[in-house]
Order: sequence, then C-alpha cells, then structure tokens
Amino acid sequence: MKKAYCVVLVLLFSTSVLAQHHVSGTVFDPDGKRLPGVNIVEKGTYWGTSTASDGTFSFRASSSAATLIFSFIGYGTEELVLSGQSTLDVTFKESTLTLREIQVVGSRSYARSSTDSPVAIDVINIADLATTSGKAEINEMLQYAAPSFNATKQSGSDGADHIDPASLRGLGPDQTLVLINGKRRHQSSLVNVFGTRGRGNSGTDLNAIPAASIKRIEVLRDGASAQYGSDAIAGVINIVLKDRTDGITGGITYGAYSTAVGDDFAEEAGDVIYNVDGKNRLDGEDKSFDGNTVKVDLNYGVTLGDEGGFANFTVESLSKARTLRPGWSWRKGYGSAGIDGFNFMINSALPIGENTELYAFGGRNFRDTNAFAFSRDSFEDGDNRSVPSLYPNGFTPRITSNITDVAASGGLRHSMENGWQVDFNNAYGKNDFHYFIKGSNNASLGSSSPTDFDAGGHSLSQNTTGLDFSKYYADIAEGLNLAFGLEYRTENFEIFAGEQASYALYDTQGVAIINPATQVPAFDSNGDQLFGGSQGFPGYSPANEVDRNRTNVGFYADAEVNATTAFLVGGAVRLESYSDFGETANFKLASRYRVNENFTLRGSVSTGFRAPSLAQIHYNLLFNNIIAGRSERTLLAANTSTVAKAFGIDQLKEETAVNGSVGFAFKTGGFSATFDAYSISVDDRIILTDTFDASTLGVGAEAAQFFANGVDTKTNGVDVVLNYSKHLGDGNQRLTVGLAGNINDLEIQSINSGNLNEFTFFGPFSRAYLEAAAPDHKFGVNLAYSTSRLAVMASLTRFSEVKLQDFQWVDTPASTQAEADALLGAATDVYKAAMTLDFSVSYTLLKSLKLTIGGNNLLNEYPTEQFDGWTDQGGFNDSVQMGSDGRYLFSRLGVKL
Repeated sequence: MKKAYCVVLVLLFSTSVLAQHHVSGTVFDPDGKRLPGVNIVEKGTYWGTSTASDGTFSFRASSSAATLIFSFIGYGTEELVLSGQSTLDVTFKESTLTLREIQVVGSRSYARSSTDSPVAIDVINIADLATTSGKAEINEMLQYAAPSFNATKQSGSDGADHIDPASLRGLGPDQTLVLINGKRRHQSSLVNVFGTRGRGNSGTDLNAIPAASIKRIEVLRDGASAQYGSDAIAGVINIVLKDRTDGITGGITYGAYSTAVGDDFAEEAGDVIYNVDGKNRLDGEDKSFDGNTVKVDLNYGVTLGDEGGFANFTVESLSKARTLRPGWSWRKGYGSAGIDGFNFMINSALPIGENTELYAFGGRNFRDTNAFAFSRDSFEDGDNRSVPSLYPNGFTPRITSNITDVAASGGLRHSMENGWQVDFNNAYGKNDFHYFIKGSNNASLGSSSPTDFDAGGHSLSQNTTGLDFSKYYADIAEGLNLAFGLEYRTENFEIFAGEQASYALYDTQGVAIINPATQVPAFDSNGDQLFGGSQGFPGYSPANEVDRNRTNVGFYADAEVNATTAFLVGGAVRLESYSDFGETANFKLASRYRVNENFTLRGSVSTGFRAPSLAQIHYNLLFNNIIAGRSERTLLAANTSTVAKAFGIDQLKEETAVNGSVGFAFKTGGFSATFDAYSISVDDRIILTDTFDASTLGVGAEAAQFFANGVDTKTNGVDVVLNYSKHLGDGNQRLTVGLAGNINDLEIQSINSGNLNEFTFFGPFSRAYLEAAAPDHKFGVNLAYSTSRLAVMASLTRFSEVKLQDFQWVDTPASTQAEADALLGAATDVYKAAMTLDFSVSYTLLKSLKLTIGGNNLLNEYPTEQFDGWTDQGGFNDSVQMGSDGRYLFSRLGVKL
C-alpha cells in the first residue's frame, strides 16, 4: 500500500512536469513603458510569477493552451489564452470602463496610484499573508505587515478580550477610520473600560471581516478628516474586497500554541503557580499545546452577464480554543480567549448599459467567544464572593459573548456624458455584543443562585448615505481632478438589560433590593455583606438601559492638479454638523514633487477631528472594583448624568487635531524606499478617568468615574519602508527583501482636570496605558524566495522596550506628586525589547493544491516576566509587544480550482 501511494505521487508529479509549457515576455503600460511588479498567474492554479524590474517575465504554464491573468494596481486585469507561443508581450490598455477604475485611498482621483500619492500609503496583499503566514485574523496580519499598526490579544480585560483594540501611529483605536471598498465601516459597540490599551475608546472590529474575502488592504498613514470625516486623525484603512471571477479558492489551516514557557516560575515567584509548561492547568489537563485553531475558508467568483459584472462570495469558519499561561491563584485563567465564529461576505457589481453600474457588498460575522475572568477564592479562604455550596474550592468565572456584525452597502455608479462620475451609495452596519457569564454565582442569593447569567449587552448601528461627484480634466495643466459630495449619517447606541440575577443585590428573603430603607441585605457568617450581581462581569440593569440616536451631515470639496508633470498639489475642505455637539470644519493640503524618475518629495498638512462616540457619551455601568483587597462599588457614570455634572465634568466635545508630514520616495531597478516623518497634535482627547469618592452622593456607589475630554497629546514619529526584489536564474525565481519600521513618541502635554486633582482624574497608571498604545519602535525584516512551485518566507520583528505602571497605583492611589514619586520605581513594570521570528515554506503539490507549513514566534519569546504579582492583567506579564501566547506552529492545505 505504501509503495503504491508513492508510485501515485511520482506519477502525478511527473505528469505535471512533463505537461509544462515555457513562456516568457515583457509587460508594458499604455505609454509603452515597461511595468515591474505585474502579477501573473495561470487561471485555476497556484502557478504564478511577477515581472522583474525591467518588465520581463519567465513562466512555466501547465499547457500551451493555458489562460494567463495579468494584474496590476491602476490597470485592473488582462486575461490571455496561450495558443502555443513561447513568447508573449502584453500591453495594458487605458481603461474604457470608467465606472470601476481603481481609486486608491487618500485621493479621489481615478488617475492616481499609491506610488504616485503625495502621502504615505501601504498596499498590503492580504491574500498572500492569509495563505502563507498562518495568522487567522486581520489584526494579527497587519500587526506584522504595516509598520505603525499595533494590536495584541488582551486578557482579563472583559470585552477587550473578545474584540482586540488596535491602533495606528500610537493613537487610539477610534482615531483610525476604516473603509470597505471606499465606504465607511461601522464601529464596534464595545467601549474599552478595564485593563487594556485603548481605555475609553471604541474602535472598528477588523477581525469581523474574513481575510479570504480581501483583495488588498490600503493603509493611509496620514490625517484625512478633511477627505473622509470623523475618526481619520491617525489615518485610514481601506479594505478592498475580491472581485475575481475565475473559480474557487479555499483552504484548511490548523495550528496550535506551545505551552512551554521555559522559566522556573515557582522558584522565582515563591507561590503556587498555575499553567506552567502545560502543567497544573485550570482545566485539569496536561497539554504540550493549546489554543488549537482550525480555520476553513472558501471563496468563489462568478461572472454576471457579458459586460464585466461579477459576484464574489466568501465563507469562513474559525475555531480557536483558549490558551492558559502562568498565573497566580487569583488569576488561574490568564490567557487569550477562545473563539467559534462564522463569516460570510459578498462583493458584486452589474453593469446596466454602457455608462451605469449597480454594486453591492456586505456580510455577516458571528462569534461565540469565551474568556476567563479573575479567580475567586473559596469562602473558607476568606472570599465571600463564593457560595460554599456551589463552589467549595472557589471558582474562576467565564465571560462569554455572542458578537454579531452585519453590514450591507449598495449603490449606483454612473458616467455622465460631460465626463462627471457619479456615485450614490447607502451603507448600513450594526454591531451587537451580548454577554453571558458562566461558572459564576450571585453571592447574595446563596445556594439558590444560578451559575450562568444573561448579563445583557450593547449594540451600535450606523447608516450612511453618500452622493459623490468626480471629474478628471486631462487638458487642464497636466491633469486636474475635481470632486465634491454630501454625506448623511444616522447612529443609534443601545444598552439592554440582562436577567435580574446578573445585576441585582438580594435581601435575606431572596428578593431583589429596590428599597434599601426597608429591605435588609444578606450577610455571611462573619457579619460581612454579601455581593450582588454575577461575579466576573456584572449584568446591565434596567437603570443602565440606553437608546440614543444622533445624526450628522457633511459636505466636502476636493481638488488635485498636476501643475507640471513633476509637481502635484491637492487640497480638501470638509464641513460637518452633528445633532449633539455642533459644527466642525477641516482642511488638508498635500503636495508631491518628482525630482526625477526615481526620486519624489512629498508632504502634507491638515486639521482633523473625531466626534465623541455615542458609547462614550451614554455608556454607564455599576460594578464591583477590587481595591486594596476589598470590593468597592463603582459607578461608571454617563457623561450626561447629574453625577458627572456634580463633579464638574463638561459635556463631551470633539477631539481636534493638527497633522503634518514630510517625506520622500525613491526607486531604482528592483529597489524602493520611502521615508515619512510625522507630527500629530490632538487636543481634548477623550479618556476614561480614574475613580473619585462618591460615597456621599447617594447613588449606591462608593466611587465614580467618567468619560471626559481629559488630555492633550503630541505624537512625533518616522515610518521607513525599504524593499528590494530581484529575479534570479531564468527569471522563474524571485528574491525579495523588505524592511518596515516605525519610530513613535507620544507625549502627554497637558491634563485637563479643571478643579479636580489631576492624579485622581488621570493618574500615572492610566497615563501609562495611553503612552503604551504603541512601542517606541517596531522594525520588521522580511525575506522571501520563490519559484513557480516553492515559496520560503522569513520575518524578523523587533519590538522596543515598553513601560507600564502596575496595579499598585490602584491599590494605593497617589494624590500628590510626592506620593507619585515615592511609588514610581516599585510600580513600574519594564518589558525589555524583544524579537520574534516567523517562518513558512509553501510548495505547490499539484497545480491546484498547495501545502504550507511554518511557525510564528518560533523563538518562543514572551514579554518580560514580572514576579511581584502586580500586573494589571494578572499574569506574569501584560499582553504587550508580541502578546502572551508564545510559539505557534501551523500547516495549511490550499486549493484553487
């Protein structure tokens, strides 16, 4: 049997080799210039190559009648059928279908490419990353592909365990705008509150978009509020969906994390430690690997009609088990969350006549997530949060959630006889986040307490209607593009209550307390009052419920002119009016000067803004916060509440920004380099304050905290991207070397605490979270070697040192500079600079079948261990830099039909 199997493999391999047909040639642009970097692939196979720096290529097709697809950003695709020839020259045509010409983010001109832009733009081939890196989600891919993008899995951070906070250039998760096919994507309803980067922010959940549906991602690293509106302070991420129609692609990826952590934790910590090297685990199992991940994806494209219409469908299933990493007895469940999710996405367009096209795209994402909260000791050990009859040895509650994202966008593009392009679009999106707390109890109910709770949740919906006009005048100067448009948006934010036992405090008769004057709360045998609500995460009560709306209308005008063939200047203005906080106006100027064919100077200056989210204005929750070993009833009060007004917290207003950048781009042969320096000043950044004494206010809480326009910051930095590509041998081999780096420095310039104590308002603990949104630097070196069958990739990523302030600041909060100085040394956790190595090998077994094996973080690097027990997330490190899961090994089998 084994011999027969080998014979079959040899026959299959031999047949594919004998059937190959060699073809070579050159690819030209419409002006006859040679085009480097054109992607060439045989239809229905994994066989492909790209043109060298002189536009030439050499390729082995499966037969002399194979169909070759040539694609290049700015020119779409050319599909050619071989007729036995061994040489083939290809010239891209000027696009005759203006309706679907490619428009790169950062410009409303259809005559602009990413390399021709006056601002920094990364164009990332997600399709290649998804099939060769083993990374399952978009945030993880961008973390290692885009120099100034940062995202890591959180732990012990409630909702942030389930939706990763991500940032660009070290700013907040909500200061980067996300577009799909150039249209605004809705944000998550989650506002990050507990123990995570991006505290007080709501971002867009990129992981709700299946990687298999994405053609490319464009990352605009420049302020763009004048062009796109609110949120685009740090930049814009535009996700371009696949429009291919050449059949089916798909694959199965399996991977797992090594549980080997490699340090003598018990000796260093001097305590009983859980989850070390897969032993003494919370789940009772011994494991060498955990976080087992299975991802199945399928993409199918089909032609609609005879005029270039298409429909492209993607389905994706992801199942990832929880990881468990070293922690103390109070944090037995330290590790990243488990996920079971299913994704569906469609992208489509249908021409109706020569000058009009209908288009639609959208999808649905569902995730069932599962994360451990902090552990509760047994009642015998002095923790009255545990009901002895339910959990005699204590328990570790689980925060689970059902997260649903739906989005649909549709519109009409029309080319008028006078040359104006019209785009009418309506986009709707909604995020629903529903908490379910499991393996918990409501201590005030005693033995009659349920152990699973529906804790309620929140949702955010957004509908955007836009009308855009654009025209390119080729005969004015060296080309002039004018654009203007209108946008109307409605938003709705809701908090919905959970079941009563998830939030209520019960009296001695088992009745929820609604009148503390007449009802007596339950006490334990030591005379201490028992806690109400579900442990791990308290449910939302009817008093927390919110159903709030707002509208805004915006108008923009945009112009770009090539004054000469070398000199381009562009400008944009935007006016917006919000129903809840008023009006704002912003502008942008950008320019590019081409010194010669190889060297270009570029720069921009702009103002920007971010409207306070509905969640930041209206979010509220009453919860138990553990301070100095005791539970403190804490109210996170809505910004519109009387409690906020009593403390002098002003109504939230927009964040405002001034953004400047200057840089250059250089290319010669197979080498290219870009260098961009930037400075971003943001005033009135919205933060979540620290806690204030509220015991005398009669609001049922001892402490209160708020959202406020609390700080002004300035961020300076540099982005560097270097790439070199060379074809070897007969041109069928390719070597690529790249370096992408970011140096970033964020400074808090002022704390706007008014008459409140600035250390209580926004102390060193919270300031460190804001400043550590990104490492001081991150550099990645990527190496790739490929032939028609083999691809080898290696990536080295270096993360700078990160400093956080630990939980000692919360246990003994400072109220003066002297107290802060005294605590600073002991409470500072230093995470030393670290480097990770990713490696993968891909081999095309058959023309439609590819196998990839590899590993991420092969050196098994972890953030520096902190043995004093004060980390905010409760493990031996916080989830910074590369995260806290360690080495990941994977394999993938891909198919293309």
